[in-house]
Amino acid sequence: MGEFDAIRPFDDSELPTVLQRLLGDRELMAMLARYRFPRAARLAPGLMQQLVRLGLRREARGIDSIEALQHRLEPYLSRLIESSTLEVTYSGLDHLRKDVPHLFLANHRDIVMDPAFVNYALYHAGHPTPRIAIGDNLLQRPFVGDLMRLNKSFIVHRSVSGRREKLAVYQGLSGYISHSIRTGHSVWIAQAEGRAKDGCDETDSAIIKMFCMSRKNEPFSEVIRSLNIVPVSIAYEWDPCDLLKARELEQRARTGSYTKQPGEDDRSIAMGLTGYKGRVHVAFSSPMLDEYADARIVAREADRRILTSYRLFVSNYLAFEQMDDAPELPLGDWRSAFPAEVVATEQTRFAQRLQSCPLEQRPYWLMQYANPVISQFRQRIVSEAGADQA
Repeated sequence: MGEFDAIRPFDDSELPTVLQRLLGDRELMAMLARYRFPRAARLAPGLMQQLVRLGLRREARGIDSIEALQHRLEPYLSRLIESSTLEVTYSGLDHLRKDVPHLFLANHRDIVMDPAFVNYALYHAGHPTPRIAIGDNLLQRPFVGDLMRLNKSFIVHRSVSGRREKLAVYQGLSGYISHSIRTGHSVWIAQAEGRAKDGCDETDSAIIKMFCMSRKNEPFSEVIRSLNIVPVSIAYEWDPCDLLKARELEQRARTGSYTKQPGEDDRSIAMGLTGYKGRVHVAFSSPMLDEYADARIVAREADRRILTSYRLFVSNYLAFEQMDDAPELPLGDWRSAFPAEVVATEQTRFAQRLQSCPLEQRPYWLMQYANPVISQFRQRIVSEAGADQA
């Protein structure tokens, strides 16, 4: 067994076996049949599952590599994006070299679509797609793990308990990330564990320390520079999971804890995939190649880049105006930055979505959209103060 076999993505040699395993998975076939033939699947579930299996077997012909699989899946991802967004824009791709691997350190809003949008941008710009870090909490069904690892995902074991076990996990994860970069494979990983459900994007310095754990004998600044860290900022005009997040935030504030319901992660994934997102913008920073003294400084610089490049939408400003305890910020006439018809349309959509949120959860719903405004303006103040001191 190889050093990273327990967490790495599947390789080309494993593709045929895994595809056959997936085609034989009854739970997966039943789920796809319900999605593809919702009415018929209730009347003749076995027949519809067989039709799905035959269709997938036909689609799988000629797929002999992970790259070929991603190429075959691209039209489906394109249709999914087109059906769930109004517009998708990208910036900063000119900062990246196609012949150099990068460690994409990203803010985190959606379980699947965050890395999917990054993949989509890189694929169409002619860059190799990255390996994707996913938590093992999302792999409760065997077929989900197979699907994710076929799509270049590697596993982060978050469910371990005990200091020694966690240390071993992070050591292995650190080694795998460095191994990937060293062997020419880019990596995508979130800036902190879990999604930023309150809209506050902040890099956890423990993530930066983890990157260096397997290379303690090397100078910190050299390790960071060798990883080619690229901060990535993704902004959704509308979050399909905003009501679920508001409910969780309200319950945590009221009771001090939150317990996920069975299947809640699956529901979040489905809503994130198919739910309306409006406009989406993904901003790629330039690689972090300067000298950095410690993990805290790296994290703060990643925050600066992510927050200043974050695209604010009408929904963000409207939520900020509705917050009861919003700080004083020099927003000026922000409406003039958008076409009048866009402001009018999104004001109506905003009112409808807010109305659908239970009254006690509305402050937490607003928080998700307003906090990016607060974070960006505070970051500007910090950056301006630093420039004045320099």
